[in-house]
Amino acid sequence: MKLIRYLEKQSATWFLVLVSFLFFLLRLPSLFEPYWYGDEGIYQVIGMALRQGRHLYSGIWDNKPPLLYYIYAIFNGNQSSVRFFSLLSGLGAIIIFFFLAKKLFQKQKTVYITTSIFAFLFATPFLEGNIANAENFMLLPILGAALLIIRQTKTQPLLPPMEGTKGWILFSAGILLGLSFLVKIVALFDFAAFFVFLFFISYTNIRSLRSQIRPLFFFCFGFFIPIVFTFLFFLIQGDLKMFITSAFFSNVGYVEYGNRFFIPHGFLIFKLLLLTIVVLFLFCKRRSFPQSHVFILLWLAFSLFDTFFSQRPYTHYILMSIISFSLLIGLCIQQIKQKYLYILAAFLVIWMINAEFSLHNRLPKNMTGYYSNFLAFTFQQKSTLDYFRFFDNVTPQDYAVASYITLHAKKDDGIFLWGNSAQIYKLTNTLPPGRFIVAYHITGSSENIEETRKAITAHQPKFIIISGKESRIPYTLQDYEPKITLDNTTIYEKVF
Repeated sequence: MKLIRYLEKQSATWFLVLVSFLFFLLRLPSLFEPYWYGDEGIYQVIGMALRQGRHLYSGIWDNKPPLLYYIYAIFNGNQSSVRFFSLLSGLGAIIIFFFLAKKLFQKQKTVYITTSIFAFLFATPFLEGNIANAENFMLLPILGAALLIIRQTKTQPLLPPMEGTKGWILFSAGILLGLSFLVKIVALFDFAAFFVFLFFISYTNIRSLRSQIRPLFFFCFGFFIPIVFTFLFFLIQGDLKMFITSAFFSNVGYVEYGNRFFIPHGFLIFKLLLLTIVVLFLFCKRRSFPQSHVFILLWLAFSLFDTFFSQRPYTHYILMSIISFSLLIGLCIQQIKQKYLYILAAFLVIWMINAEFSLHNRLPKNMTGYYSNFLAFTFQQKSTLDYFRFFDNVTPQDYAVASYITLHAKKDDGIFLWGNSAQIYKLTNTLPPGRFIVAYHITGSSENIEETRKAITAHQPKFIIISGKESRIPYTLQDYEPKITLDNTTIYEKVF
C-alpha cells in the first residue's frame, strides 16, 4: 500500500510539472506581443499615472475596482512584466485547481483530465488567456477560496457549534473572494455561489436557522474586510465619492446594454429568474445529490449568469466559467450513467465554440495562426510589421505614431490622443492632460467633454493625435497645424 501511495504521489507530481510546463509554453508568446489590446492600453496608462502620483479615479479614470490598476502600477504599465505576472498567477491557479479536483473526484484519471482542460482553456488565446485582463487575475484567489471551502466541508460537516479553525478557514476564503471582487465586481457571483452552497449544507430546519447559518458570518466578514479597507483608503485620500461612482454606479448603464427586454434590464431579470429556478431545484435535491455535485452545479449556474450578466460580446468574459465548466466535464466522466450531465456538457461545448465564432469569428486565426505567427517572427520568417499586423491592422500605425512623437517631442512636451489606442501614451511614455484616456470615455457625457477641454487648455499639449475613426473632435485646433498623416491618423503640432 505504501508503494502504491508513493507511486501515486510521484505520478501526480510529474503530471503537475508537465501540465505547468505546457501552460508556460502556450503562454510564452504572450510575453512578446506588441502593445495592441485596447483595455490593456488603458490599464498601462493608469499604472504609469499612479506611479507618477496621480490619484485613481479623480486624477486618472476607468470604471473598474482599483486592484487591477495597482497591479499594473507595480510594473509601471510594462506589458511583458504584467503578463509574466499573469502567467505566474495562471500557474498558481492550475496547481490549486488540481488539488480542488482531487477533493471533488475519486478517480485520478478524472483529476488529470479536468486539470488539463482547465489549463488549456486558460493558457491559449481561444478565450483570451494571453491578455492580462481582470479575469486572468481573478481565477487564482477564487480557486483558493473554493479549495479552502471544500477541504473544510469534506472533512467535517458545517454545523454548529462553530469551531475556531473552521471559522478562520471560512474567513480566509472570504478574504480571497473580497480581493477578487476588488479586481472586478463580478467576483460577487462566485461569492454568492459559495454562500448558497454553505447555506445548503448547513441548513436542516427552519426552527434552528439562526444557529445553522452562524458559520456564514465568518465567510461574509472575511469578504467585506478588504472592501472596507479599500473604502477607508479612498476616504482618507479624499476620493471616496469618486471611487464609489466610478467603480460601481458607472457600470449600471454598461450592464443595461443588451439587457433591455420590454423594460430596462428586462433580459437580466429573466436570467435572474432562471438562476433562481436552478438554485431552488438544487436546494430541493441537495440531499439526493452528493455534496460535490451540488457544489459544481451551483458554481456552474452562477458562473454562466456571470458570463452573460452584461450581455456584451467579449470573449474574456467566458474565462469566469472555465473552472466550473472543467469540473462539469469531470463530473460527466465520473458519473457516466447520468446522461443529463453529458447533454449539459455537450451544450456547453457547443455554446463556447459558437460564442467564439459568432461574437468574434476569430477561432481559426487565434488557434492556428497565433503560434505560427510567433514562430515565424522568432525565426525571422516574418517582418516586424507583418507580425504586428496579425494582432490588429492598426498596431503598426500606433507604433509609427509613437515613433514620430518620440523623435520630435521634448521631455516636457505633452500629447493629447483623440482616439481609442490608449497604448500610444505608454509607447511615448506620456500621460493624457486630463483624467480620461480614450475618446469613448470622453464622449460618455457632456461633462467629460468639458472637463477634458479645460485640461487641454491648462496643459497646452504640444501634439494632438486624431484617429481617422474619431475624426470629429469636439475641440478647436486653431493653434495647431497638421504635421503628418500616417494611414488614418493625423498628428497636429502646436504652432505657438
